[in-house]
Amino acid sequence: MSATIERQVVDAGDDAYVDDAWALKEAIRRKEGILRQRRGFFRDAYRRSTVYLFLESGPVDTERLVGFAAVRRDGYILFLAVAEGFRGEGFGERLVARVAEDHSSVTCHARSTNEPAIGFYRHLGFEIKRRIDNYYEDGGDAYYLKLGDEGGITERLQRLLG
Repeated sequence: MSATIERQVVDAGDDAYVDDAWALKEAIRRKEGILRQRRGFFRDAYRRSTVYLFLESGPVDTERLVGFAAVRRDGYILFLAVAEGFRGEGFGERLVARVAEDHSSVTCHARSTNEPAIGFYRHLGFEIKRRIDNYYEDGGDAYYLKLGDEGGITERLQRLLG
């Protein structure tokens, strides 16, 4: 029996999948040294966000979190993560596209040394608006990125995923 991938949205105030999201984020942190946050900060931010999810449904009512984007009311992406085995399959792009459907402006921060993330966002049409020194708790610098207005995200994603 094959697994299926389903989309789901968790409204602010609901902590459904918060432990799964934390586990995914921590797996990425351990492997790549990015996405460092304290657990309490992460849980509070997750609960205040609308969270867009991709879940893999397997046999016997099992689910696995494929990826998620936790987003503030103003379209700011607090967290975006895709499980290692699902990267390169368009899940990150689809999460950003889903956020763009609901928000007129989509923004985020990325660690200035996280070249894969910066490349991913630029590939989708995000523009670096400014650099912020000492943005992260560990003293790391960040870029503030905003999804550009040139060509809609839907058109861009249709070409990318086409």
